[in-house]
Amino acid sequence: MTTMTPAAQPAPLRLQIIRALAVGSLLALIALGLAWELWLAPLRPGGSVWALKVVPLLFPLAGFLRHRLYTFRWVSLLVWLYFAEGVMRAWNDPVAPRWLPLLQIVLCLALFTACALHVRLRLGPRKRKPS
Repeated sequence: MTTMTPAAQPAPLRLQIIRALAVGSLLALIALGLAWELWLAPLRPGGSVWALKVVPLLFPLAGFLRHRLYTFRWVSLLVWLYFAEGVMRAWNDPVAPRWLPLLQIVLCLALFTACALHVRLRLGPRKRKPS
């Protein structure tokens, strides 16, 4: 009879769902950023250089697919830049329809939630020291 080592055991279903939500929301945020700046509502006709804003979102893909805890941690901070952009463009963007920045805000919140839950599940409960 063979026993699996803790590192070789498959992740619990809950963690797999959270990882899928993180990867899905990251890919959707990349697609939204490209579509927004190139086709849907570019700042300049024919596309905008602002499409390069999605480049930093490409770096965590490898870490997400390899289940690197550190990647989930720093992406939970990076995503707030895109959230702030969504809020500002929802507030006052003369070109884009209102649903584009609102969708960006929702995707950012989903990505942050998935990253935070992933880190919490992976680290487990923390024991408090008695004061």
